[in-house]
Order: sequence, then structure tokens, then C-alpha cells
Amino acid sequence: MELRLEQIKERLDLYEKLMRLDKPIGILLLLWPTLWGLWLSAGGRPHWLVAWIFILGTVLMRSAGCVINDFADRDFDPHVERTKNRPLAARKVSTKEAMVLFAALVVCSFLLILPLQNWLVVGLSVPALFLAASYPFTKRFFAIPQAYLGIAFGFGIPMVYAANTGAVPLVAWLLLLANVFWAIAYDTEYAMVDREDDLKIGIKTSAITFGRHDVAAVMACYAITLALLALIGYGLLLGLAYYAGLAVAAGIAGYHYTLIRTREPAKCFKAFLHNNWFGLAVFAGLVADFLIAG
Repeated sequence: MELRLEQIKERLDLYEKLMRLDKPIGILLLLWPTLWGLWLSAGGRPHWLVAWIFILGTVLMRSAGCVINDFADRDFDPHVERTKNRPLAARKVSTKEAMVLFAALVVCSFLLILPLQNWLVVGLSVPALFLAASYPFTKRFFAIPQAYLGIAFGFGIPMVYAANTGAVPLVAWLLLLANVFWAIAYDTEYAMVDREDDLKIGIKTSAITFGRHDVAAVMACYAITLALLALIGYGLLLGLAYYAGLAVAAGIAGYHYTLIRTREPAKCFKAFLHNNWFGLAVFAGLVADFLIAG
């Protein structure tokens, strides 16, 4: 009996690593833009049920995305130093197990949105699933797959607008576009870590596409992200607290420049992880502004 329990624990540990629950940065990078959309679409007063549904949905869909990503890259990951010990790459988890886990996570995500009783949200969940499931395969043929990732990671924005307002207005798509440029920025930093390995195995990334202009491209994407967020704030008549949050985020982006300018893998990875604070700064400014406005 003890041996059986130990085996179950071992499998669960492997599934946890496959879903990357031990590395929450991906959840946070997916969560922040969803929360931006949640607060804006609810006028700073989101319903607790809607908030919890989308927070839990973020965890489930990010986990599902990691599983399908490792399934797609299972023959590439063994040749990359940073990913060679992932459960599928190391053949510790079978492809069948991975696909069953992926399906279970997707079903749970779908069931999660049913209490909203909103057919627009249900309809938007279909392209959301397609984006999450197809992103890993775009690295074979898209020059900048990070842009596709930005759409996938930001699709909670139109969904949360649909949940709160019953529609998806222009501001939701502008916010999604801001997230696309932010994703290109932080995921290029991430791709700069693996550039040499990716060149050897033939995977396409923005770090390879941008080449020697990679640092400039990252900073340009940060600037466009902040400009779009400022435009949204102007259109919605948001106050100084919101712009203070954007100013802090700009300072964080500037700090990332000091990390990535030498293109050292460890510093590029540190910059990638540090994007959690960029997303938090924008969200904190947004929350503060609504609180001050009352």
C-alpha cells in the first residue's frame, strides 16, 4: 500500500512539473492582462464570482498550454539544455498521459465558465482553446511566434469583457493588442536565453528573427505597450494614479534594458521573470485609480 501511494505521489509530481505549477511566472503573465480587462470592464468593481472563475480559468488554461507545448516540443526539448529534463522530454511521462491530462484541463476550464450563463463567453472559449492548443506548433513556421502567444495569453480580455458587459468593445481589442506587444517583449527576452540551441534545432523565435536588433525590438515593444495603455487610459478618462502605474512600468522596462543589453542568458532570463512586476505595476495603478475615483 505504501509503495502504491509513493508511485501515485511520483506521478502527481511529474504532472505538476508538466503543468509547470512549480513555476508560476507563466500563470502571472497570463493573469495580469486578464485582471486589467476584468477591472476595466467592471468599472473597478468586478463581481467576486466572475473574478474567481477567470482567475481559476487562467491557472487551468496555462497548465493546459504547458502540457500541449511540451507535447509539441517533445522531440526538440531533449536537445535544449534548459528543457531537456522536462517530463515528456525525459520520457518520464507518456504522450498518452499528457493528452489525457490536457483534455481533463480543457474540460475543467469549459465547465468553469458555464455558471456565467453567457453564450458569448462560451463562443469565445472556442478560439481561446484553439489559440492555446496551436501556439506551440507556430514555432515551426512563424517568424515571430511570440505575437501569436500574445493573442493566446490575452484572450481572457475579450472573454472577461463579454462576461461583464455582454459585448466586446474596441477598448478590449486595444487592450489585447497592448498585451501582444508586451508578450513579444518578454518572450523575446525568454527566447534570447535559448537562441543558440534554437538555431541548432531549427525552431523560429523572435530573438532569431530580430537578430542583432533584438534589444531595440524588445524596448520598442515595451514602448508600444505603454503607449497603447496610455491611449486606453485617455479614452476612458482614467486619472493620475493609472498613469503613475504606467510610469512605474516604464521604469521597470528601463531596468530590463540594463539586463538584456549584454545578451547574457542568465540576465535575459532574469528580465523575463521580472515582467511580473511590469504587469503588477499596471494593475496596481488601475486599481488605485478606481479606488480614488470612488
